[in-house]
Amino acid sequence: MSLLTLSGIGVALGGRDVLGDVSLTVDAGEFVGLIGPNGAGKSTLLRAALGLVAARGTVEIGGMPAARLSARERALRIAYLPQEREIAWPVSVDMLVGLGRAPHRGPFAAAGAKDRAAVEAALGRMEIAAFRHRPATQLSGGEKARVLIARALAQEAPLLLADEPTAGLDPEHQIGLMRLFADLAREGRGVVASLHDLGLAARWCTRLVLLDRGRIVADGPPRQVLTPQRLRDIYAVEAFFGEAAGGLVVQPLDLVASNAKNERTVHR
Repeated sequence: MSLLTLSGIGVALGGRDVLGDVSLTVDAGEFVGLIGPNGAGKSTLLRAALGLVAARGTVEIGGMPAARLSARERALRIAYLPQEREIAWPVSVDMLVGLGRAPHRGPFAAAGAKDRAAVEAALGRMEIAAFRHRPATQLSGGEKARVLIARALAQEAPLLLADEPTAGLDPEHQIGLMRLFADLAREGRGVVASLHDLGLAARWCTRLVLLDRGRIVADGPPRQVLTPQRLRDIYAVEAFFGEAAGGLVVQPLDLVASNAKNERTVHR
């Protein structure tokens, strides 16, 4: 089942084309890593899918044209974790995570049993139940990130879009989060996460979509997308490729030689 279909998406910001004619379909059961260098258009693509920036082309969410869906209907279908981790109000962690249940209730309805169960599950999955009563504004950066991820999980939408979700997390919680996203995909949901860590992307994603200069240059399983030459061409880095514990290992090591970097071409 298609959870998200983007057709011919183009976005111009400040008079400059940031995305050009991007088409992409995300199905249930997929954990898609959106990768590419800084400025490639990853965040803009996620925001265009959500209708947060003006875009050319069409967006379908769960088989329905996005333009026909109300904000509440979209929130029932897609949860979004933005890059920004600022929390403005000193509400408790428990209350902040509970905001993820808003699309499931009326404007003034009290939380029901399903809401409380979803919040408990999200607190448990992110291992933050121990500080559920603390003001969210008093948390560390990594703790805030985990709380906001829990809020998105409590939303229980079929599709989760996450913009650099591992930023600010230590290695233990980065791997734990990637495990969680992989579990969500196995449970039949869909996850699209923009990632800069190619090692995590190679290890945990079922599919990678590589963006460069606002266009998709590769789309497929990690082993097909991440190749030594492609990393030289797109990222201008040399990388180590290996195998460990039955999975692909990719570790950038150094920049390519300056003359090779200067010879990068548009056709890859």
